[in-house]
Amino acid sequence: MATKGRVLIIGATGFMGRFMAEASLAAAHPTYLLVRQPLIPSKAAIVKTFQDKGAIVIQGVMNDKEFMQKILKEYQIDIVISTVGGAHGLLDRLTLVEAMKSVNTIKRFSPSEFGHDVDRADPVEPGLAMYKEKRLVRRVIEESGIPYTYICCNSIASWPYYNNCHPSQLPPPLDQMHIYGDGTVKAYFVDGFDIGKFTMKLVDDARALNKVVHFRPSSNYYSMNELASLWENKVGRKIPRVTISEDDLLALAAENCIPESIVASITHDIFIKGCQVNYNIDGVHDIEIGTLYPDETFRSLEDCFEDFVTMIVEKIHKGENEVYGTKSLVEAVPITASC
Repeated sequence: MATKGRVLIIGATGFMGRFMAEASLAAAHPTYLLVRQPLIPSKAAIVKTFQDKGAIVIQGVMNDKEFMQKILKEYQIDIVISTVGGAHGLLDRLTLVEAMKSVNTIKRFSPSEFGHDVDRADPVEPGLAMYKEKRLVRRVIEESGIPYTYICCNSIASWPYYNNCHPSQLPPPLDQMHIYGDGTVKAYFVDGFDIGKFTMKLVDDARALNKVVHFRPSSNYYSMNELASLWENKVGRKIPRVTISEDDLLALAAENCIPESIVASITHDIFIKGCQVNYNIDGVHDIEIGTLYPDETFRSLEDCFEDFVTMIVEKIHKGENEVYGTKSLVEAVPITASC
């Protein structure tokens, strides 16, 4: 049995990073986690869980070139996956690229994409500024000659809040549902477990070398109106729907309040402009995940919503309406605006 490549995951304590770490360990890759210090207790507990499963923890930051060169060589890293999202620190990846280029041993790099194809999506500001930085990182990677795979998984399987809350960590509302525009523009929704699972397949797959891989599962293709109906069916009640117009989203984006305005601008790009569906996957470097793994299935959005029902089952039975922001739920955390 061939030795599995050594995987370095940057940002493993974050939302997306946890799925990557779990998938890497499950696939029997020697797994290394680069983490900042000091860690808050909740993140320290996450790291301890991964250590117990065999992960090696390295303390440091990716924007230190000499440090990154040292650990890439010392641990003989083959695959680097960065899951550090959000609007801050995107250009730190340029230092990471310089370090990988200098050691010249990296077999695959997957940067912090895990959202839209930033070369095709065109959000208004301030989301556009973030996408421009991501485009710059892509060009530097390509010029460096480092083997790469860009993974564009579109939206996380959840209710898409446009404000500053991570969509996967809050259930859909029971009091009223925000519908963006006329609610008919569709998007693709992918569960975090599947994103991790397929990422680990892709970084080992020669067919994904220097490709942009798009996740477009037909089973998880929904409009806002369809999402609202799905949630109503799950909880067994009708919920008032409130329209958030294009002008509403643009006004919030124009306030330039970070990160809320970034999320609003990207929500506008998804559900008003249709940035996930308004182009064909026909470029020489583009490939759809289903063509690589036609026998693999995605977890359905219906199943994901069942998890949300479990989170709030007592409130549903009691006939309570308010869900968003209650102390009984997991604490809201800043969203990585790429998804």
